[in-house]
Amino acid sequence: MTCQHDFDLILTDVHLGEEDGLTLLRELRGEGFSGVIVVMTGFGSIEHAVQAMRDGADDYLQKPLSLEELKIQIPKWLELRRMSRRLQLYERLEATQESARQILGESEVWKRTLDLASRLAQMPIGEGGAGGALPTILLLGETGVGKGVLARYIHDEATAGAKDDPPFVHVNCSALPATLVEGELFGHEKGAFTDARDARAGLFEMAEGGTIFLDEISEMPLELQAKLLVVVEQGTFRRVGGTRERTVRARVIAASNQDLAARSEEGRFRRDLYFRLSAFPIEIPALRERDDDALVIARELLNDFRVRYRRERLRFSDACEQAIVTHAWPGNVRELVNAVQRAAMLCSGDTIEPADLGLGSSQGVDEHATSNGRARAISTGLRFDFENGPHQADEVERLLMVQALEYTRGNVSKAAKLIGMQRSSFRYRIERYGLEDRVRQIAESRK
Repeated sequence: MTCQHDFDLILTDVHLGEEDGLTLLRELRGEGFSGVIVVMTGFGSIEHAVQAMRDGADDYLQKPLSLEELKIQIPKWLELRRMSRRLQLYERLEATQESARQILGESEVWKRTLDLASRLAQMPIGEGGAGGALPTILLLGETGVGKGVLARYIHDEATAGAKDDPPFVHVNCSALPATLVEGELFGHEKGAFTDARDARAGLFEMAEGGTIFLDEISEMPLELQAKLLVVVEQGTFRRVGGTRERTVRARVIAASNQDLAARSEEGRFRRDLYFRLSAFPIEIPALRERDDDALVIARELLNDFRVRYRRERLRFSDACEQAIVTHAWPGNVRELVNAVQRAAMLCSGDTIEPADLGLGSSQGVDEHATSNGRARAISTGLRFDFENGPHQADEVERLLMVQALEYTRGNVSKAAKLIGMQRSSFRYRIERYGLEDRVRQIAESRK
């Protein structure tokens, strides 16, 4: 069953004819109903009351009912509902504030990323049942760039002003055992397998009206990807062991730090699912590509940790701020958060030095650049003439891509690898810089 309306309080009997109240209770809670549920039981059926409380009931009443008692209890239950909503709001605000610290940034590339995310957040959720009704967003980027934070940002932007707190369901596909993935995502019916004593809603049902975030989507078992494609395209699915087709309306956001295009070509990820998920891709830039954003984020983090650890005088030294700007941050924002928190906790004085962050003088950009080949390019004597005007970073990247394509004779995969870029990112930039004709010319020259 699906609860189509928002109720503050539901009063149900254990015995309802064909169905029983305990099954109704479990289904409501399984679908994310957060209102107050009170179960009525007959005299001597205390075991039903105990089971109801275990299954998520807020209270129970024994029959025969006393109307006077009911008049007293209803205001108390409604106050419980109001307090529950207030707690959910506070929890959401706290989560939003936590995410906001990592959303900070002043660089143009980051502003463009947030602008695209905001525009995609305004896409309406379809009514379900029709192909393409579910808006899908694919977040790409290195480990630690904040894919989960951006997914939450999109959800908050999309649900701002909502009456209730629409659910945000985070699914780490790499953490789910392969044998349990289908049941976790789509739920199961009673008797679907040996231990399925009751029906259970899955994570897609729990995301109804909100967002489901499929993190590490590249780790989704290949045999389950066909079923995932159906729910993404049509908004319909069946529980394990079930025959009834169910409908869900939810915003679908997927994320991966793997090259899904390459994996699909290798047969390790369904091509049709990749194309459906990548309808609206967002390439999240690495922290080292975001100008001085690392310092902006680090300062805000330090403000928080000053309060949390009661170290109001704590500050970064000038050398430390310079190290933050020049460090490559291979672990991106996640590495930065951990480094600042560790320094705030363990710094012996009031001034944080590079060593407190774990940043030595040899751990800056040059070391990272050497590891991915960029320093070798610089060492060939590449120089820019600023006397005759400025140079844009996009120009340099475009030139680098063209030279890599010429060197590999139009092999996109090899060219992307040469400059340390994911193949999907490289292809995205080919379109961005209008290099399609150049790629074709290079490819034709090989014939």
